[in-house]
Amino acid sequence: MSETGAGDDPRTPAPPSLSRPARRAVLAAGVAGLAGAGAALLPPVPASAATTATPPPAGLAPYASYWFPDSLPAGEPGPGIVWRSLKAWSPHTDPDLAHNTATVPLAPRFTPVPPNRDARAGRARIAALVSFGPTASNPSQGSATADHYALTHWAYLDELVFWGGSSGEGIILAPNAPVVDAAHRNGVPVLGNVFLPPVAYGGDLRWTRELVQRDPAGGFPLAERLVEVARTYGFDGWFVNAETDGGDSELASSMREFLKALRALGAPYGLRVTWYDAMNTTGRVGWQGALNALNQEFFEDRTGTVADTMFVDFRWTAQTLAASGALAERLGRSRHELWAAVDLESAGWNAPVRWDAIVPRGREHVVSLGFYRPEWTRDHLTDRSPGAFHRADDRLWTGESLDPARPAPETGWRAPATVVADRSTVTGPPFACSFNTGHGLRWYADGRVASEAPWNHLGLQDRLPGRRWAVETAGPRPEVTLDFADAWRGGSSLLVSGALSAPATVGLHATRLALTGACVAELVHRLGPDSGPVSVELGVATREAPASGEPIPYTWLVAPPAGAGQGWRTSRIPLAPLAGRTAYALAVRITAPGKRPVSWRLGALTVRDTTAARRPAPPPHLWVDASARRGEEAELRLSWDRAPGPVRHYELHRVLPDGTRRFLGGTCGTALHVPSVPRAGRERAARFELRAVDEVYAASTPARTTLAW
Repeated sequence: MSETGAGDDPRTPAPPSLSRPARRAVLAAGVAGLAGAGAALLPPVPASAATTATPPPAGLAPYASYWFPDSLPAGEPGPGIVWRSLKAWSPHTDPDLAHNTATVPLAPRFTPVPPNRDARAGRARIAALVSFGPTASNPSQGSATADHYALTHWAYLDELVFWGGSSGEGIILAPNAPVVDAAHRNGVPVLGNVFLPPVAYGGDLRWTRELVQRDPAGGFPLAERLVEVARTYGFDGWFVNAETDGGDSELASSMREFLKALRALGAPYGLRVTWYDAMNTTGRVGWQGALNALNQEFFEDRTGTVADTMFVDFRWTAQTLAASGALAERLGRSRHELWAAVDLESAGWNAPVRWDAIVPRGREHVVSLGFYRPEWTRDHLTDRSPGAFHRADDRLWTGESLDPARPAPETGWRAPATVVADRSTVTGPPFACSFNTGHGLRWYADGRVASEAPWNHLGLQDRLPGRRWAVETAGPRPEVTLDFADAWRGGSSLLVSGALSAPATVGLHATRLALTGACVAELVHRLGPDSGPVSVELGVATREAPASGEPIPYTWLVAPPAGAGQGWRTSRIPLAPLAGRTAYALAVRITAPGKRPVSWRLGALTVRDTTAARRPAPPPHLWVDASARRGEEAELRLSWDRAPGPVRHYELHRVLPDGTRRFLGGTCGTALHVPSVPRAGRERAARFELRAVDEVYAASTPARTTLAW
């Protein structure tokens, strides 16, 4: 991408022809060990100048997939890079398929009444192009570090592009499973990336020609292959960015027909296509910063829709965006299907943006927003601890007030929470949130440390409150944060701290929960050792706010008190008095009767039906598929059959000789890579237990296996 400055139902199951091969048969063909290397992302740099990471040892580690269309570059790939042809790819010979397959369906979501008067529903939307890691050696299932871009503000997003690619590694990227699973849990579709790079940075027009090549029957084999990849891996379509110059009108016509074929092949399965404003109808690359006569046929032609949305290049002006929106409507399309590029990579919330050209206050939105590289909130930090990252990320998405219901006066950055309405997928019980962000300094289970190792895996992330943080109080506003020093389960908890001279209401989830006489809510909470006492109430709104920016009318239910020094405790609150009604929102209200500052943690919030079964069925089998020994240490891949019934994710533990269990990892899929298992003393075999975990974090009995030393 060149820059010059300024649906919702689960997809139809794959037919038998696209059924996934047995992983054991694939692994029998061999497991490829990859080493690490950095990606050349845009603004692009030559492959020879690409930033390289320290290569990990070759082994069994699976990585996110990337390809060239067909032919490979000349020479040899750099360390840790594997050159692959998309044309030659098959799910039946993909050894990492089980590790790269997303399993969470795309959740339907709804739009509650916005918390402030400027946040609008049904107008501008937001897409984001995000690089979660390098092109090569981007781990399939998280890694042993908390320093990770753990995106949590899904409530404001309508589309996520898994950004990356380089001419020295691969130019077609499939999203890794944790990103897709987290996004889908929050109702956000995820697109893979097709990046045909500029010639100056290694782009070769032959890759463009190979991408759009027809077969003898007139079809587009690589369009079919892209649809097969998306369906097999479980993501939602493709972002196509053709920036290799030197083409002609014939190539442009082929590209347009390719896009139409790609969209038509994917449409029955809910797949979508976004086109980037680069190649135009002459076949040359000429970034327009607009939808106009030179590129409209890649968006809509005489026969109908070509791409579902278009990402408009950075060189837009107020005039070109206004003209673009008007043209989209003349073509019978929505102006909000155009994403106006906003560069966040270098300056984040300090970027100079002509906001009124896109999302003016007090007038109709002109087009939608396209955020380029919002992971700046992590990358620019000196302190990249999880807490520091989330403070920065909350500021980007919510604004300087850190309260979407009370935005601060605008000083330059127009935060998404002040522009677009938030969405939620909490549409029915059972529902639970342990305020787990998908990374942490440790792993906690039932309030105890189950692993001292830092970690990240977005697929294990909870559905977090969309409005962070809407606080109502007549006194000083307490600090409300996602905190990583203690947790009930996962890596983090909700911390409310400060002096409370008046009750403080903290808004949590927007919901659509049908309540029955058997429904209960549970709060797992505790006080810090130096905290003053508090009383806690659960707020359940059985009506929405009467209008945007108006308070939510909660009904307050008292939770049993939590005293200092008592550790984590569970307060069960019967919801039978509200039976037959719908819960539209949940909140907590904290009152401090004394004058001491408070430090109160909420470790989990659950709403469930007590008549439902509390424990899921276990996985039927657990196997060690492959292992590699390095002295008194082993690396391995495990797989299992999916447990019957609803499963949120699976958790794997090591059982030590003294009976202690240590958390090794979790995933939403049915395979897991474990990078290191050290031998415990002189044990004869390492023992492993795998449990299925449901939506309210009840765990099954374990499936077991061993690895002999």
